[in-house]
Amino acid sequence: MTGPLIPFGLPAGIEAAIGAASLPKGRTMSASSRTDRIRDLNDAFRTTLEGGKCLFTAGVSDLGAAFATAALAFVRAYANFTPDNDPYGEHDFGAFEIGEERLFWKIDYYDNSLQFGSKDPADPAQTRRVLTIMLAEEY
Repeated sequence: MTGPLIPFGLPAGIEAAIGAASLPKGRTMSASSRTDRIRDLNDAFRTTLEGGKCLFTAGVSDLGAAFATAALAFVRAYANFTPDNDPYGEHDFGAFEIGEERLFWKIDYYDNSLQFGSKDPADPAQTRRVLTIMLAEEY
């Protein structure tokens, strides 16, 4: 069953419809500011591991604690970002070699419960970062 559409009256629009017309409006970041903020947060997390978790895949763990420690040290010092390996400028992925092994690392963004993706990776209040270090063959 359908009925006639009833206009919202003043103020019109979605904000009035949901009762949000009087809510404060946050400033939105420009795309470049947002990318800069995500990159800064990723670099801070990657170098300190504060505000998230670090995981090693089974393949890295199987190579022993000394190997995993060396891999983590390499990731923390990683600075080889280029437009080819970091096209979005967020410093969320890298590749490197230790001996004969090729490894990747990546940062994913989760909500504070670590159950769902973060709604805003630029906001550390609602984002937990997870750094995963893996063998290239595990990607």
